[in-house]
Amino acid sequence: MRLSELLALGDLDPSIGNIEIAGLSADSRVVSEGFAFFAIPGHAGDGLAFVGDAKARGAAVVIAERAAECALPLIVVPDVRAAVARAAARFYPRQPETIVAVTGTSGKTSVVAFLRQIWAAMGHEAASLGTVGVVDSKGAHYGALTTPGPVELHKTLNELAAGGVTHLAMEASSLGVDQRRLDGVRLAAAGFTNFSRDHLDHHRDMEDYFAAKMRLFDTLLQPGQTAVIDADSDVATRVAAVCNTRGLSVFGVGAKGEAIVLKDARPHALATSLDISHAGKNYKIELPLAGAFQTSNALVAAGLAIASGDDPARVFAALDHLKGAPGRLELVGARNGAPVFVDYAHKPDALEKVIATLRPLTKGRLIVVFGCGGDRDKGKRALMGEIAVRAADVAIVTDDNPRSEDPALIRAAIIDGAKGAGPAQIIEIADRGEAISQAVAGLCAGDALVVAGKGHETGQIVGNRILPFSDHEAVTKALQEHSS
Repeated sequence: MRLSELLALGDLDPSIGNIEIAGLSADSRVVSEGFAFFAIPGHAGDGLAFVGDAKARGAAVVIAERAAECALPLIVVPDVRAAVARAAARFYPRQPETIVAVTGTSGKTSVVAFLRQIWAAMGHEAASLGTVGVVDSKGAHYGALTTPGPVELHKTLNELAAGGVTHLAMEASSLGVDQRRLDGVRLAAAGFTNFSRDHLDHHRDMEDYFAAKMRLFDTLLQPGQTAVIDADSDVATRVAAVCNTRGLSVFGVGAKGEAIVLKDARPHALATSLDISHAGKNYKIELPLAGAFQTSNALVAAGLAIASGDDPARVFAALDHLKGAPGRLELVGARNGAPVFVDYAHKPDALEKVIATLRPLTKGRLIVVFGCGGDRDKGKRALMGEIAVRAADVAIVTDDNPRSEDPALIRAAIIDGAKGAGPAQIIEIADRGEAISQAVAGLCAGDALVVAGKGHETGQIVGNRILPFSDHEAVTKALQEHSS
């Protein structure tokens, strides 16, 4: 592909515009012969500082936001992040016919997993993309980012389309949207779940965080397209206002919804009976998932399936057969009849929702094992400590992903927030595996245990190393060791 075609710039000097481009990257380390190198400014430094490395590896041209002395032809663009995303969309032109993006603080992974399952039940060749990687009819192919970088993302879209995938549900993180990673993705609709504290290590404040998410609706979706919103979210009215201003069709779901109205929800065991209405018709659903948050996620997924053209009655019937996403209130086993769950809750709102879901199902003690990640929003540590001792009966504070921080200081911040905030017993056990083992060993009939924070993850980040660790495997091992 010629450079002028890659950048869609017809006014380039032919001596530059006719350069044949063999690939593109914003990472000089993966540049090869004939690549276009996009020099992105960021936390790790200005990409222009790596032009020498890119040239040594065979780069043919540099695209940046400012002029600089350069040993290669340099093209200046106003937004290099957007430029690389749109260039990637041209270089990898194939995309699934129907792509839906989901944003919100919590629930994205569950919504896209549910939507993939609904679409599969409709007979579509469907896939989901997000925190747990790419999942399609062939299985899971794990990734590292909720929203991959634009080159990787568009290459993945191209491969999925080439493999026959027609319907894709993808997570849209605030960083992914804000950093233009989704630019060039041909969206059919988008969903919004909820909004609470998270990612304040990246965003200036909650307003900046909210604005980043809203770019999915005020910029990436096109007028006339549909936005499915959890109408019971605290910010649903604000989100709807953004969508209306953009000229989107708002599809509200939930007890306050207008498109799908939740008339009644009756929890029982680890399932929920739902009475809903849509377009003047009533439906009864036996959702095989526990928790009001999972009901909300399922309704957003159903709304997105309907918005993308599927028959409502068949969509609602598919909700009876949904399976939870990996590490999302996942039942691993039981000891003495006490169930043990693994959940990804690593932020205050999510932790509170998980505990609230299990509380009415627990006759004895509700025990939570959790920690907080290092090099991330420090303000949520005390909040999560307070929630654990107020809402649970036993709070075991352990290590999560300490990264470069002293894990003892992270645990201390959690415990400081917990002191005096509630009646729960506080136990500190640094080693996560040992914390899980002791929690399982102490289970009695009527108890319930949730290990929160890492969910599906298979590694623990300590310093600059990723050590093999799985909450699921640790729970399974503990159950075997303490079987009775």
